[in-house]
Amino acid sequence: MRSVTVLCTFCLAYAQTVEWPTYGNDAGGSRYARITQVHTGNVAKLKQAWTYHTGAVDRAGRLKEKIAFEATPIFIDGTLFVITPLNRVIALDPETGKEKWSYDPDINVTRSYSEVTSRGVAYWRAGKRIFFGTIDARGIGLDAQTGKKTTEIDLRDGFRIRDEGDYQVTSPPAIVGDVVVVGSSIGDNRATDIERGTVRAFDARTGKLLWSWDPLASLPKTGGGNAWGVMSADEKLGLVYVPTGSAAPDFFGGERKGDNRYANSVTALKASTGEVAWSFQVVHHDLWDYDVASQPILIDYKRTPAVVVTTKMGLVYVLDRKTGKPLSPVEERPVPKTDIAGEDASPTQPFPAAIEPLAPSTVKPYGLTEVDRKWCEDQLKNYRAEGLFTPPSLQGTLAVPGNAGGVAWGGPAYDEKNGLLIVNTNRFATILKLIPRDQVEAWQKNTGEARFSYEFGRQQGTPYAMVRAPFITPGRLPCTEPPWGALTALDLNTGKKRWETPLGSWQGHDLGSPSLGGPLVTAGGLTFIAASADAHLRAFDSATGKVVWQVELPAAAQATPMTFQWKGKQYIVISVGGHAKLKTKLGDSVIAFSL
Repeated sequence: MRSVTVLCTFCLAYAQTVEWPTYGNDAGGSRYARITQVHTGNVAKLKQAWTYHTGAVDRAGRLKEKIAFEATPIFIDGTLFVITPLNRVIALDPETGKEKWSYDPDINVTRSYSEVTSRGVAYWRAGKRIFFGTIDARGIGLDAQTGKKTTEIDLRDGFRIRDEGDYQVTSPPAIVGDVVVVGSSIGDNRATDIERGTVRAFDARTGKLLWSWDPLASLPKTGGGNAWGVMSADEKLGLVYVPTGSAAPDFFGGERKGDNRYANSVTALKASTGEVAWSFQVVHHDLWDYDVASQPILIDYKRTPAVVVTTKMGLVYVLDRKTGKPLSPVEERPVPKTDIAGEDASPTQPFPAAIEPLAPSTVKPYGLTEVDRKWCEDQLKNYRAEGLFTPPSLQGTLAVPGNAGGVAWGGPAYDEKNGLLIVNTNRFATILKLIPRDQVEAWQKNTGEARFSYEFGRQQGTPYAMVRAPFITPGRLPCTEPPWGALTALDLNTGKKRWETPLGSWQGHDLGSPSLGGPLVTAGGLTFIAASADAHLRAFDSATGKVVWQVELPAAAQATPMTFQWKGKQYIVISVGGHAKLKTKLGDSVIAFSL
Protein backbone atom coordinates (compact mmCIF):
# COMPACT_ATOMS: atom_id res chain seq x y z
CA MET A 1 0.00 0.00 0.00
CA ARG A 2 2.25 2.96 -0.74
CA SER A 3 5.13 2.22 -3.12
CA VAL A 4 7.21 -0.93 -3.22
CA THR A 5 10.86 -1.19 -4.12
CA VAL A 6 11.58 -3.26 -7.22
CA LEU A 7 13.61 -5.78 -5.26
CA CYS A 8 10.53 -6.98 -3.41
CA THR A 9 8.95 -10.33 -3.59
CA PHE A 10 6.08 -11.94 -5.31
CA CYS A 11 4.49 -8.54 -5.50
CA LEU A 12 0.99 -7.44 -6.30
CA ALA A 13 0.13 -6.49 -9.85
CA TYR A 14 -0.32 -2.95 -8.57
CA ALA A 15 3.07 -2.81 -6.88
CA GLN A 16 3.39 0.89 -7.56
CA THR A 17 0.48 1.59 -5.17
CA VAL A 18 1.12 -1.13 -2.64
CA GLU A 19 3.85 -1.34 -0.06
CA TRP A 20 2.46 -3.08 2.97
CA PRO A 21 2.65 -6.89 2.80
CA THR A 22 -0.28 -8.87 4.14
CA TYR A 23 0.95 -12.12 2.76
CA GLY A 24 4.42 -12.30 1.29
CA ASN A 25 4.48 -8.61 0.35
CA ASP A 26 1.14 -8.82 -1.37
CA ALA A 27 -1.58 -6.67 0.15
CA GLY A 28 -4.01 -7.70 -2.58
CA GLY A 29 -3.38 -11.45 -2.43
CA SER A 30 -2.56 -11.95 -6.13
CA ARG A 31 0.63 -13.90 -5.32
CA TYR A 32 2.07 -12.84 -8.66
CA ALA A 33 5.77 -11.98 -9.05
CA ARG A 34 7.04 -9.87 -11.91
CA ILE A 35 10.38 -11.65 -11.71
CA THR A 36 11.67 -13.66 -14.68
CA GLN A 37 15.16 -14.90 -13.78
CA VAL A 38 13.79 -18.37 -13.06
CA HIS A 39 11.62 -19.42 -16.00
CA THR A 40 10.33 -22.50 -17.79
CA GLY A 41 13.62 -22.88 -19.69
CA ASN A 42 15.92 -23.05 -16.65
CA VAL A 43 13.75 -24.03 -13.69
CA ALA A 44 15.17 -27.57 -13.83
CA LYS A 45 18.46 -26.09 -12.57
CA LEU A 46 16.97 -24.86 -9.27
CA LYS A 47 19.00 -26.02 -6.29
CA GLN A 48 18.70 -25.59 -2.55
CA ALA A 49 20.47 -22.37 -1.53
CA TRP A 50 20.10 -22.52 2.24
CA THR A 51 18.06 -23.97 5.11
CA TYR A 52 17.16 -22.45 8.46
CA HIS A 53 15.80 -24.54 11.36
CA THR A 54 13.36 -22.80 13.72
CA GLY A 55 13.38 -25.45 16.46
CA ALA A 56 9.61 -25.04 16.83
CA VAL A 57 8.71 -28.72 16.94
CA ASP A 58 11.16 -29.41 19.78
CA ARG A 59 9.78 -26.43 21.72
CA ALA A 60 6.13 -27.38 21.23
CA GLY A 61 5.76 -30.06 23.89
CA ARG A 62 2.26 -31.54 23.78
CA LEU A 63 1.24 -28.83 21.30
CA LYS A 64 3.09 -30.93 18.75
CA GLU A 65 -0.22 -32.79 18.34
CA LYS A 66 -1.73 -29.70 16.66
CA ILE A 67 1.26 -27.85 15.27
CA ALA A 68 1.24 -26.61 11.65
CA PHE A 69 3.92 -24.48 9.96
CA GLU A 70 1.72 -22.47 7.56
CA ALA A 71 3.64 -19.17 7.39
CA THR A 72 4.68 -17.39 4.23
CA PRO A 73 7.81 -15.30 4.84
CA ILE A 74 7.95 -11.66 3.74
CA PHE A 75 10.94 -9.81 2.30
CA ILE A 76 11.50 -6.17 3.27
CA ASP A 77 14.55 -3.96 2.74
CA GLY A 78 17.06 -6.78 2.59
CA THR A 79 15.61 -8.94 5.36
CA LEU A 80 13.36 -11.99 5.30
CA PHE A 81 10.84 -12.25 8.15
CA VAL A 82 9.11 -15.48 9.16
CA ILE A 83 6.94 -16.54 12.11
CA THR A 84 6.75 -20.00 13.66
CA PRO A 85 3.59 -21.82 14.83
CA LEU A 86 4.52 -20.71 18.37
CA ASN A 87 4.78 -17.09 17.18
CA ARG A 88 8.53 -16.68 17.40
CA VAL A 89 9.42 -14.04 14.78
CA ILE A 90 12.77 -14.49 13.03
CA ALA A 91 14.70 -12.07 10.80
CA LEU A 92 16.93 -13.85 8.29
CA ASP A 93 19.67 -12.83 5.91
CA PRO A 94 18.12 -13.46 2.47
CA GLU A 95 21.38 -14.63 0.89
CA THR A 96 22.59 -17.06 3.55
CA GLY A 97 19.57 -17.83 5.71
CA LYS A 98 21.50 -16.85 8.84
CA GLU A 99 19.52 -15.41 11.73
CA LYS A 100 19.81 -11.64 12.29
CA TRP A 101 17.53 -11.56 15.33
CA SER A 102 14.53 -13.33 16.79
CA TYR A 103 11.74 -12.44 19.18
CA ASP A 104 9.90 -15.01 21.27
CA PRO A 105 6.55 -13.97 22.84
CA ASP A 106 6.85 -16.92 25.22
CA ILE A 107 3.69 -18.83 24.38
CA ASN A 108 2.62 -21.09 27.24
CA VAL A 109 2.99 -24.54 25.70
CA THR A 110 1.24 -26.25 28.63
CA ARG A 111 -2.11 -24.69 27.70
CA SER A 112 -4.56 -26.06 25.15
CA TYR A 113 -5.21 -24.14 21.93
CA SER A 114 -7.68 -24.77 19.13
CA GLU A 115 -4.98 -24.06 16.53
CA VAL A 116 -1.20 -23.98 16.77
CA THR A 117 -0.18 -22.02 13.71
CA SER A 118 0.50 -18.61 12.21
CA ARG A 119 0.27 -17.67 8.53
CA GLY A 120 2.53 -14.65 8.58
CA VAL A 121 3.41 -11.16 9.77
CA ALA A 122 2.69 -7.67 8.41
CA TYR A 123 4.99 -4.70 7.88
CA TRP A 124 4.29 -1.04 8.68
CA ARG A 125 6.78 0.87 6.57
CA ALA A 126 6.21 4.34 8.07
CA GLY A 127 7.34 3.07 11.47
CA LYS A 128 9.53 0.20 10.23
CA ARG A 129 7.72 -2.27 12.44
CA ILE A 130 6.58 -5.87 12.17
CA PHE A 131 3.05 -6.58 13.46
CA PHE A 132 1.57 -9.99 14.22
CA GLY A 133 -1.01 -11.74 16.36
CA THR A 134 -0.47 -14.72 18.63
CA ILE A 135 -2.27 -17.93 19.39
CA ASP A 136 -2.88 -16.64 22.93
CA ALA A 137 -4.59 -13.51 21.51
CA ARG A 138 -1.99 -10.79 21.81
CA GLY A 139 -1.16 -8.17 19.20
CA ILE A 140 2.56 -7.39 19.10
CA GLY A 141 4.71 -4.85 17.26
CA LEU A 142 8.48 -5.17 16.82
CA ASP A 143 11.21 -2.87 15.58
CA ALA A 144 12.07 -4.45 12.23
CA GLN A 145 15.77 -3.68 12.54
CA THR A 146 16.38 -4.92 16.08
CA GLY A 147 13.47 -7.19 16.99
CA LYS A 148 12.79 -5.12 20.11
CA LYS A 149 9.13 -5.09 21.18
CA THR A 150 7.42 -1.72 20.64
CA THR A 151 3.76 -2.63 21.20
CA GLU A 152 1.74 -5.29 22.98
CA ILE A 153 -2.06 -5.40 23.16
CA ASP A 154 -4.20 -7.95 24.99
CA LEU A 155 -6.77 -8.74 22.31
CA ARG A 156 -8.98 -10.48 24.88
CA ASP A 157 -9.41 -7.26 26.85
CA GLY A 158 -13.09 -6.31 27.07
CA PHE A 159 -14.20 -9.56 25.42
CA ARG A 160 -16.17 -12.40 26.92
CA ILE A 161 -13.93 -15.42 26.47
CA ARG A 162 -15.91 -18.63 26.83
CA ASP A 163 -13.02 -21.07 26.54
CA GLU A 164 -9.37 -20.12 26.93
CA GLY A 165 -7.36 -21.27 23.94
CA ASP A 166 -10.28 -20.99 21.52
CA TYR A 167 -9.88 -17.26 20.88
CA GLN A 168 -6.69 -16.65 18.87
CA VAL A 169 -5.05 -14.80 15.99
CA THR A 170 -3.59 -17.05 13.29
CA SER A 171 -3.37 -14.73 10.24
CA PRO A 172 -1.45 -11.48 9.72
CA PRO A 173 -3.24 -8.17 10.28
CA ALA A 174 -4.01 -5.72 7.49
CA ILE A 175 -2.30 -2.32 7.57
CA VAL A 176 -3.65 0.78 5.78
CA GLY A 177 -1.66 3.93 6.43
CA ASP A 178 -1.16 3.94 10.18
CA VAL A 179 -4.13 1.67 10.90
CA VAL A 180 -3.62 -1.99 11.91
CA VAL A 181 -6.72 -4.16 11.38
CA VAL A 182 -6.94 -7.46 13.28
CA GLY A 183 -9.31 -10.43 12.97
CA SER A 184 -9.54 -13.59 15.07
CA SER A 185 -9.61 -17.38 14.97
CA ILE A 186 -12.39 -18.93 17.09
CA GLY A 187 -12.88 -22.63 17.83
CA ASP A 188 -15.99 -24.00 16.09
CA ASN A 189 -19.05 -25.95 17.18
CA ARG A 190 -18.73 -25.67 20.94
CA ALA A 191 -21.90 -23.69 21.58
CA THR A 192 -24.07 -20.83 20.34
CA ASP A 193 -22.54 -18.28 22.71
CA ILE A 194 -18.90 -18.63 21.73
CA GLU A 195 -16.62 -15.62 21.37
CA ARG A 196 -17.66 -12.92 18.91
CA GLY A 197 -15.75 -12.29 15.71
CA THR A 198 -15.37 -8.55 16.16
CA VAL A 199 -12.80 -6.97 13.82
CA ARG A 200 -10.75 -4.20 15.44
CA ALA A 201 -8.39 -1.47 14.26
CA PHE A 202 -5.52 0.02 16.26
CA ASP A 203 -3.24 3.00 15.82
CA ALA A 204 0.10 1.62 14.61
CA ARG A 205 2.01 4.27 16.58
CA THR A 206 0.27 4.07 19.94
CA GLY A 207 -1.71 0.82 20.01
CA LYS A 208 -4.88 2.79 20.77
CA LEU A 209 -8.17 1.19 19.69
CA LEU A 210 -9.59 3.21 16.78
CA TRP A 211 -12.75 1.28 15.91
CA SER A 212 -14.41 -2.12 16.03
CA TRP A 213 -16.88 -3.85 13.75
CA ASP A 214 -19.08 -6.76 14.87
CA PRO A 215 -20.32 -8.76 11.88
CA LEU A 216 -23.04 -10.33 14.04
CA ALA A 217 -24.31 -7.19 15.76
CA SER A 218 -27.85 -8.20 14.78
CA LEU A 219 -27.42 -11.56 16.54
CA PRO A 220 -26.54 -10.67 20.14
CA LYS A 221 -27.04 -14.20 21.50
CA THR A 222 -24.59 -15.98 19.21
CA GLY A 223 -20.89 -15.75 18.41
CA GLY A 224 -18.44 -16.46 15.63
CA GLY A 225 -18.73 -14.81 12.23
CA ASN A 226 -15.03 -14.10 12.66
CA ALA A 227 -12.35 -13.13 10.15
CA TRP A 228 -9.77 -15.87 10.67
CA GLY A 229 -8.35 -15.84 7.14
CA VAL A 230 -6.10 -13.27 5.49
CA MET A 231 -7.59 -9.86 4.74
CA SER A 232 -6.75 -7.72 1.70
CA ALA A 233 -6.46 -3.96 1.45
CA ASP A 234 -6.53 -1.18 -1.13
CA GLU A 235 -4.92 1.93 0.29
CA LYS A 236 -5.95 4.10 -2.65
CA LEU A 237 -9.61 3.37 -1.89
CA GLY A 238 -8.95 3.21 1.85
CA LEU A 239 -10.73 -0.14 2.09
CA VAL A 240 -10.00 -3.40 3.91
CA TYR A 241 -11.64 -6.53 2.47
CA VAL A 242 -12.64 -8.83 5.32
CA PRO A 243 -13.50 -12.53 4.75
CA THR A 244 -15.79 -13.90 7.47
CA GLY A 245 -16.87 -17.31 8.71
CA SER A 246 -20.20 -18.66 9.88
CA ALA A 247 -22.23 -17.72 12.92
CA ALA A 248 -22.13 -20.30 15.72
CA PRO A 249 -22.60 -23.15 15.66
CA ASP A 250 -21.87 -24.27 12.11
CA PHE A 251 -24.43 -27.02 11.54
CA PHE A 252 -27.62 -25.87 13.25
CA GLY A 253 -28.97 -22.36 12.82
CA GLY A 254 -32.26 -22.46 14.68
CA GLU A 255 -30.87 -20.04 17.26
CA ARG A 256 -29.62 -17.59 14.61
CA LYS A 257 -32.58 -17.02 12.29
CA GLY A 258 -32.21 -15.26 8.95
CA ASP A 259 -29.35 -14.93 6.47
CA ASN A 260 -26.82 -13.92 9.18
CA ARG A 261 -26.03 -11.01 6.93
CA TYR A 262 -22.30 -10.35 7.41
CA ALA A 263 -21.29 -13.94 8.14
CA ASN A 264 -19.86 -16.00 5.24
CA SER A 265 -19.17 -12.79 3.40
CA VAL A 266 -16.53 -10.49 2.03
CA THR A 267 -17.13 -7.06 3.55
CA ALA A 268 -15.30 -3.91 2.53
CA LEU A 269 -14.67 -1.69 5.56
CA LYS A 270 -13.43 1.89 5.48
CA ALA A 271 -10.03 1.62 7.14
CA SER A 272 -10.34 5.04 8.75
CA THR A 273 -13.66 4.42 10.52
CA GLY A 274 -14.70 0.75 10.28
CA GLU A 275 -17.84 1.77 8.41
CA VAL A 276 -19.22 -0.82 5.98
CA ALA A 277 -18.70 0.31 2.38
CA TRP A 278 -20.32 -2.84 0.94
CA SER A 279 -20.75 -6.53 1.67
CA PHE A 280 -21.32 -9.61 -0.47
CA GLN A 281 -22.52 -12.87 1.09
CA VAL A 282 -21.51 -16.17 -0.51
CA VAL A 283 -23.64 -18.42 1.75
CA HIS A 284 -26.94 -17.46 3.37
CA HIS A 285 -27.51 -18.97 6.84
CA ASP A 286 -24.53 -21.31 6.64
CA LEU A 287 -25.14 -24.91 7.76
CA TRP A 288 -21.96 -26.47 6.30
CA ASP A 289 -18.96 -24.63 7.79
CA TYR A 290 -18.44 -22.84 4.48
CA ASP A 291 -16.37 -19.97 5.87
CA VAL A 292 -14.75 -17.60 3.40
CA ALA A 293 -11.37 -19.12 4.17
CA SER A 294 -9.21 -17.74 1.37
CA GLN A 295 -7.93 -14.20 1.01
CA PRO A 296 -10.04 -12.03 -1.34
CA ILE A 297 -7.68 -11.09 -4.17
CA LEU A 298 -7.47 -7.72 -5.87
CA ILE A 299 -6.98 -7.73 -9.65
CA ASP A 300 -8.01 -5.86 -12.77
CA TYR A 301 -10.91 -7.69 -14.43
CA LYS A 302 -11.73 -6.50 -17.92
CA ARG A 303 -10.15 -3.13 -17.03
CA THR A 304 -12.17 -2.77 -13.83
CA PRO A 305 -10.63 -2.93 -10.34
CA ALA A 306 -12.09 -6.13 -8.91
CA VAL A 307 -12.17 -8.49 -5.95
CA VAL A 308 -12.11 -12.22 -6.70
CA VAL A 309 -13.62 -14.44 -4.01
CA THR A 310 -12.90 -18.17 -4.00
CA THR A 311 -14.84 -20.46 -1.68
CA LYS A 312 -14.96 -23.84 0.01
CA MET A 313 -17.86 -24.68 -2.33
CA GLY A 314 -15.50 -24.32 -5.29
CA LEU A 315 -17.53 -21.34 -6.56
CA VAL A 316 -15.83 -18.16 -7.77
CA TYR A 317 -17.28 -14.64 -7.58
CA VAL A 318 -15.88 -11.51 -9.25
CA LEU A 319 -16.99 -8.23 -7.64
CA ASP A 320 -16.44 -4.56 -8.29
CA ARG A 321 -13.79 -3.44 -5.82
CA LYS A 322 -15.48 -0.11 -5.13
CA THR A 323 -19.12 -1.20 -4.89
CA GLY A 324 -19.19 -4.97 -4.33
CA LYS A 325 -21.56 -5.47 -7.26
CA PRO A 326 -20.94 -8.63 -9.31
CA LEU A 327 -18.89 -8.06 -12.46
CA SER A 328 -19.73 -11.59 -13.57
CA PRO A 329 -23.41 -12.47 -13.12
CA VAL A 330 -24.65 -14.14 -9.94
CA GLU A 331 -28.10 -15.69 -9.56
CA GLU A 332 -30.09 -17.01 -6.62
CA ARG A 333 -31.01 -20.66 -7.15
CA PRO A 334 -33.28 -22.97 -5.12
CA VAL A 335 -31.44 -25.46 -2.91
CA PRO A 336 -32.58 -28.60 -1.01
CA LYS A 337 -34.91 -28.05 1.93
CA THR A 338 -34.15 -28.93 5.54
CA ASP A 339 -36.06 -31.64 7.40
CA ILE A 340 -34.79 -30.62 10.86
CA ALA A 341 -37.32 -29.29 13.34
CA GLY A 342 -36.51 -25.74 14.41
CA GLU A 343 -34.18 -25.08 11.48
CA ASP A 344 -34.78 -22.16 9.12
CA ALA A 345 -32.56 -22.90 6.13
CA SER A 346 -32.32 -20.44 3.27
CA PRO A 347 -34.45 -21.53 0.29
CA THR A 348 -31.89 -20.15 -2.19
CA GLN A 349 -28.13 -19.60 -2.46
CA PRO A 350 -26.06 -17.35 -4.75
CA PHE A 351 -24.41 -19.11 -7.70
CA PRO A 352 -22.03 -17.66 -10.29
CA ALA A 353 -23.90 -17.90 -13.59
CA ALA A 354 -20.95 -17.59 -15.97
CA ILE A 355 -17.94 -19.06 -14.11
CA GLU A 356 -17.33 -22.80 -14.06
CA PRO A 357 -17.12 -24.36 -10.54
CA LEU A 358 -13.65 -25.37 -9.45
CA ALA A 359 -14.76 -28.55 -7.69
CA PRO A 360 -17.58 -31.09 -8.14
CA SER A 361 -20.65 -30.90 -5.91
CA THR A 362 -21.91 -34.46 -6.38
CA VAL A 363 -20.38 -37.85 -5.69
CA LYS A 364 -19.83 -40.65 -8.15
CA PRO A 365 -18.93 -43.57 -5.85
CA TYR A 366 -15.38 -44.65 -6.48
CA GLY A 367 -12.96 -47.21 -5.20
CA LEU A 368 -9.57 -48.45 -6.30
CA THR A 369 -11.00 -51.97 -6.10
CA GLU A 370 -14.42 -53.33 -6.95
CA VAL A 371 -14.94 -54.16 -3.27
CA ASP A 372 -14.24 -50.57 -2.26
CA ARG A 373 -16.50 -49.16 -4.96
CA LYS A 374 -19.36 -51.41 -3.87
CA TRP A 375 -18.80 -50.42 -0.24
CA CYS A 376 -18.99 -46.72 -1.20
CA GLU A 377 -22.18 -47.28 -3.22
CA ASP A 378 -23.84 -49.10 -0.31
CA GLN A 379 -22.86 -46.37 2.15
CA LEU A 380 -24.12 -43.60 -0.11
CA LYS A 381 -27.64 -45.05 0.02
CA ASN A 382 -27.78 -44.22 3.74
CA TYR A 383 -27.37 -40.45 3.35
CA ARG A 384 -29.08 -37.41 1.97
CA ALA A 385 -27.02 -36.56 -1.11
CA GLU A 386 -28.81 -33.95 -3.20
CA GLY A 387 -25.85 -31.89 -4.33
CA LEU A 388 -24.43 -28.63 -3.06
CA PHE A 389 -26.16 -27.15 0.00
CA THR A 390 -27.96 -30.35 1.05
CA PRO A 391 -28.75 -29.49 4.70
CA PRO A 392 -27.48 -31.52 7.68
CA SER A 393 -29.91 -34.24 8.78
CA LEU A 394 -30.56 -36.89 11.41
CA GLN A 395 -29.94 -39.72 8.93
CA GLY A 396 -26.69 -38.17 7.74
CA THR A 397 -25.94 -35.83 4.86
CA LEU A 398 -23.18 -36.02 2.30
CA ALA A 399 -21.61 -32.55 1.97
CA VAL A 400 -19.78 -32.13 -1.33
CA PRO A 401 -17.32 -30.46 -1.16
CA GLY A 402 -16.86 -30.99 2.57
CA ASN A 403 -15.93 -28.30 5.06
CA ALA A 404 -12.26 -28.68 4.12
CA GLY A 405 -13.05 -29.06 0.43
CA GLY A 406 -13.04 -26.59 -2.43
CA VAL A 407 -10.63 -23.71 -1.90
CA ALA A 408 -9.10 -23.63 1.59
CA TRP A 409 -7.15 -20.82 3.26
CA GLY A 410 -4.26 -21.05 0.77
CA GLY A 411 -6.41 -19.38 -1.88
CA PRO A 412 -5.53 -18.76 -5.53
CA ALA A 413 -2.81 -16.91 -7.40
CA TYR A 414 -3.48 -14.72 -10.43
CA ASP A 415 -1.42 -14.95 -13.61
CA GLU A 416 -2.01 -11.40 -14.81
CA LYS A 417 -0.23 -11.99 -18.13
CA ASN A 418 -2.63 -14.76 -19.20
CA GLY A 419 -5.71 -13.85 -17.14
CA LEU A 420 -5.57 -17.16 -15.30
CA LEU A 421 -6.73 -17.79 -11.75
CA ILE A 422 -4.58 -20.71 -10.60
CA VAL A 423 -5.92 -22.49 -7.55
CA ASN A 424 -5.67 -25.77 -5.70
CA THR A 425 -8.84 -27.47 -4.50
CA ASN A 426 -9.67 -30.40 -2.25
CA ARG A 427 -12.09 -32.91 -3.75
CA PHE A 428 -13.56 -35.05 -1.02
CA ALA A 429 -16.90 -35.34 0.69
CA THR A 430 -17.86 -35.17 4.36
CA ILE A 431 -20.63 -36.99 6.22
CA LEU A 432 -22.60 -34.66 8.52
CA LYS A 433 -25.02 -35.96 11.11
CA LEU A 434 -27.08 -34.22 13.79
CA ILE A 435 -27.62 -36.10 17.05
CA PRO A 436 -30.59 -35.06 19.23
CA ARG A 437 -29.32 -33.84 22.58
CA ASP A 438 -31.05 -36.62 24.56
CA GLN A 439 -29.46 -39.28 22.32
CA VAL A 440 -25.84 -38.14 22.49
CA GLU A 441 -24.84 -40.40 25.37
CA ALA A 442 -26.42 -43.45 23.73
CA TRP A 443 -24.79 -42.60 20.39
CA GLN A 444 -21.37 -42.39 22.00
CA LYS A 445 -21.90 -45.68 23.83
CA ASN A 446 -23.26 -47.57 20.82
CA THR A 447 -20.63 -46.22 18.44
CA GLY A 448 -17.86 -47.38 20.76
CA GLU A 449 -14.31 -47.00 19.57
CA ALA A 450 -15.53 -45.97 16.09
CA ARG A 451 -16.61 -42.61 17.53
CA PHE A 452 -12.97 -41.54 17.57
CA SER A 453 -12.97 -41.51 13.75
CA TYR A 454 -15.61 -38.75 13.87
CA GLU A 455 -15.25 -35.11 14.79
CA PHE A 456 -17.74 -34.30 17.52
CA GLY A 457 -19.22 -30.86 18.19
CA ARG A 458 -21.43 -30.34 21.24
CA GLN A 459 -23.25 -27.28 19.81
CA GLN A 460 -24.45 -26.44 23.31
CA GLY A 461 -27.46 -24.17 23.41
CA THR A 462 -29.10 -26.02 20.52
CA PRO A 463 -31.19 -29.22 20.40
CA TYR A 464 -28.49 -31.10 18.48
CA ALA A 465 -24.88 -32.15 18.71
CA MET A 466 -22.96 -32.73 15.49
CA VAL A 467 -20.66 -35.43 14.17
CA ARG A 468 -18.75 -35.30 10.91
CA ALA A 469 -16.23 -37.51 9.17
CA PRO A 470 -14.65 -37.82 5.73
CA PHE A 471 -16.46 -40.15 3.32
CA ILE A 472 -13.70 -42.73 2.96
CA THR A 473 -13.26 -46.45 2.44
CA PRO A 474 -12.14 -48.85 5.19
CA GLY A 475 -8.70 -48.49 3.60
CA ARG A 476 -8.95 -44.73 4.30
CA LEU A 477 -9.11 -43.55 0.70
CA PRO A 478 -11.86 -41.22 -0.54
CA CYS A 479 -15.07 -42.63 -1.92
CA THR A 480 -15.12 -39.68 -4.29
CA GLU A 481 -13.83 -39.90 -7.83
CA PRO A 482 -10.26 -38.59 -8.26
CA PRO A 483 -8.46 -36.31 -8.48
CA TRP A 484 -8.75 -35.91 -4.71
CA GLY A 485 -6.76 -32.73 -4.91
CA ALA A 486 -6.24 -30.71 -8.07
CA LEU A 487 -4.46 -27.65 -9.41
CA THR A 488 -6.66 -25.76 -11.85
CA ALA A 489 -6.17 -22.81 -14.18
CA LEU A 490 -9.42 -20.89 -14.63
CA ASP A 491 -9.62 -18.36 -17.46
CA LEU A 492 -11.45 -15.45 -15.85
CA ASN A 493 -12.18 -13.87 -19.22
CA THR A 494 -14.21 -16.87 -20.39
CA GLY A 495 -15.18 -18.39 -17.04
CA LYS A 496 -13.88 -21.78 -18.26
CA LYS A 497 -11.07 -24.03 -17.05
CA ARG A 498 -7.94 -23.82 -19.18
CA TRP A 499 -6.32 -26.89 -17.63
CA GLU A 500 -6.49 -29.11 -14.56
CA THR A 501 -4.08 -31.65 -13.11
CA PRO A 502 -3.90 -33.82 -9.96
CA LEU A 503 -1.86 -32.19 -7.20
CA GLY A 504 0.31 -34.57 -5.21
CA SER A 505 -0.04 -38.21 -4.26
CA TRP A 506 -1.77 -39.88 -1.36
CA GLN A 507 -0.87 -43.24 0.15
CA GLY A 508 1.17 -44.03 -2.95
CA HIS A 509 -1.53 -43.12 -5.48
CA ASP A 510 -0.83 -40.26 -7.92
CA LEU A 511 -4.44 -39.11 -7.83
CA GLY A 512 -4.05 -35.86 -5.92
CA SER A 513 -4.08 -35.40 -2.17
CA PRO A 514 -5.64 -33.16 0.47
CA SER A 515 -3.74 -29.89 0.39
CA LEU A 516 -3.40 -26.79 2.55
CA GLY A 517 -1.39 -23.88 1.22
CA GLY A 518 -1.54 -21.86 -1.95
CA PRO A 519 0.29 -21.32 -5.23
CA LEU A 520 2.78 -18.66 -6.31
CA VAL A 521 2.81 -17.49 -9.94
CA THR A 522 5.77 -15.75 -11.57
CA ALA A 523 6.28 -13.79 -14.78
CA GLY A 524 8.71 -16.54 -15.75
CA GLY A 525 5.68 -18.64 -16.69
CA LEU A 526 5.82 -20.80 -13.56
CA THR A 527 3.44 -21.80 -10.79
CA PHE A 528 5.14 -23.01 -7.61
CA ILE A 529 3.16 -24.97 -5.04
CA ALA A 530 3.70 -27.54 -2.30
CA ALA A 531 0.56 -27.85 -0.07
CA SER A 532 -0.03 -31.56 -0.74
CA ALA A 533 0.51 -34.43 1.67
CA ASP A 534 3.45 -35.96 -0.17
CA ALA A 535 6.21 -33.52 0.88
CA HIS A 536 7.12 -32.15 -2.55
CA LEU A 537 7.53 -28.64 -3.91
CA ARG A 538 6.61 -28.47 -7.58
CA ALA A 539 6.82 -26.00 -10.42
CA PHE A 540 4.16 -26.17 -13.12
CA ASP A 541 4.17 -24.54 -16.52
CA SER A 542 1.43 -21.94 -15.98
CA ALA A 543 0.30 -22.18 -19.61
CA THR A 544 -0.15 -25.96 -19.73
CA GLY A 545 -0.24 -27.38 -16.20
CA LYS A 546 2.74 -29.64 -16.90
CA VAL A 547 5.15 -30.34 -14.01
CA VAL A 548 8.55 -28.93 -15.05
CA TRP A 549 10.44 -29.28 -11.75
CA GLN A 550 9.94 -30.91 -8.38
CA VAL A 551 11.92 -31.61 -5.27
CA GLU A 552 11.25 -33.81 -2.26
CA LEU A 553 11.32 -31.81 0.96
CA PRO A 554 12.45 -33.04 4.40
CA ALA A 555 8.87 -32.62 5.67
CA ALA A 556 5.50 -31.72 4.22
CA ALA A 557 4.89 -28.06 3.39
CA GLN A 558 1.33 -26.94 4.16
CA ALA A 559 2.31 -23.37 3.35
CA THR A 560 2.45 -20.97 0.40
CA PRO A 561 5.83 -20.29 -1.24
CA MET A 562 7.13 -16.79 -1.96
CA THR A 563 9.89 -15.32 -4.11
CA PHE A 564 12.13 -12.28 -4.12
CA GLN A 565 15.22 -11.00 -5.91
CA TRP A 566 18.32 -9.93 -3.98
CA LYS A 567 21.75 -8.94 -5.30
CA GLY A 568 20.74 -10.03 -8.78
CA LYS A 569 19.54 -13.51 -7.76
CA GLN A 570 15.98 -14.81 -7.51
CA TYR A 571 15.09 -17.02 -4.54
CA ILE A 572 12.01 -19.20 -3.97
CA VAL A 573 11.36 -19.73 -0.27
CA ILE A 574 8.93 -21.99 1.57
CA SER A 575 8.19 -22.99 5.17
CA VAL A 576 8.59 -26.75 5.53
CA GLY A 577 7.01 -28.03 8.71
CA GLY A 578 4.00 -30.22 8.01
CA HIS A 579 0.58 -30.23 9.63
CA ALA A 580 -0.15 -32.40 12.66
CA LYS A 581 -3.93 -32.48 12.16
CA LEU A 582 -3.43 -33.73 8.59
CA LYS A 583 -0.88 -36.23 9.93
CA THR A 584 1.75 -35.11 7.42
CA LYS A 585 5.45 -35.29 8.24
CA LEU A 586 6.50 -32.56 10.67
CA GLY A 587 9.59 -30.40 10.48
CA ASP A 588 10.95 -26.93 11.29
CA SER A 589 12.71 -25.72 8.13
CA VAL A 590 12.65 -22.56 6.07
CA ILE A 591 14.23 -23.52 2.74
CA ALA A 592 15.38 -21.28 -0.12
CA PHE A 593 16.05 -22.37 -3.71
CA SER A 594 17.92 -20.52 -6.46
CA LEU A 595 19.73 -21.15 -9.74
